[in-house]
Amino acid sequence: MQIHIQRAVEIASSPDMVHVTCQGVPIYIQHVDEKNEMCRVYPLDQPNNERDVHVSALEEHRG
Repeated sequence: MQIHIQRAVEIASSPDMVHVTCQGVPIYIQHVDEKNEMCRVYPLDQPNNERDVHVSALEEHRG
């Protein structure tokens, strides 16, 4: 399910881990720039590999 900007904000501020991917890679949303609809993310297994992606590139997977 594609994520909208408000949902990205909710996920980023949530204390619970939410399964989100970017191009099939599980990621953590570190920060959300609501004005530009960009998210600062990193792969769960590579916390030093931060990058900015458009919110449309993110997918939420619900169990």
